[in-house]
Amino acid sequence: MENVSDKRGSLHMKKWEQTRKRIFEIIEVADEDDILSRIYDWMMLVCIFASIIPLAFKKTYPVFKLIDQITVSVFMIDYLLRLITADKKLQKKSPQVFFLYPFTPMAIIDLLSILPSVSVVHQTFKIFKMARLLRTFRVFRVFKFLRYSRNFIVIKNVFTKQKEALTAVFTLAIAYILIAALVILNVEPDTFDSFFEAVYWAAISLTTLGYGDIYPVSTIGRLVTMASSFVGIAIVALPAGIITAGYMDEISRSE
Repeated sequence: MENVSDKRGSLHMKKWEQTRKRIFEIIEVADEDDILSRIYDWMMLVCIFASIIPLAFKKTYPVFKLIDQITVSVFMIDYLLRLITADKKLQKKSPQVFFLYPFTPMAIIDLLSILPSVSVVHQTFKIFKMARLLRTFRVFRVFKFLRYSRNFIVIKNVFTKQKEALTAVFTLAIAYILIAALVILNVEPDTFDSFFEAVYWAAISLTTLGYGDIYPVSTIGRLVTMASSFVGIAIVALPAGIITAGYMDEISRSE
């Protein structure tokens, strides 16, 4: 009897694992040949866009409440499905994965898109009326569509593969801003009251925006500004070239 019971338990466990695997395949970005997965993706896209329609209106209509109830129910089911397949998403078999998944960026966005609709306690206690501010978090539902966008996946791969180069450029920009701020602060101490103002000026010069609210008045200060602008153009152009080259490589690879 024990052997039969063990076999049944093993069979049920195997079926459950197969079910979870199929659920994971469906809720992830659809493959070309997986019709059910593509239907699920399109359904989620429709729900996401429908859920943000009420944000375009100042007044609340009964139909908006109905839309919110339907879409938030879909989001809750989607969140639970992703939670029970978190080990496959994160590619880890440890039980701790199911506790770590809610803290991943996309899971946080999913949760923030659900919370405003389930926080009904504010209707009873005045102190909870501040919870209505959570309604603004519904804007995060816009970002849920990124999970279903193939173009976003390409861009994500570009940033992942070019991470080291972009990090180097970002470090160079930070170093340039700090050095330029120190130089201009010592060249024109009367114009800049603090190091923060000098850093602000350096960042504006780096991006060549030139708001004109803080600017050097001496000849040496203006020469530093001119040099800073030329260096800024070069630094700003670097990440654009890196991202463009990586994007073209990723497009060629995907094709």
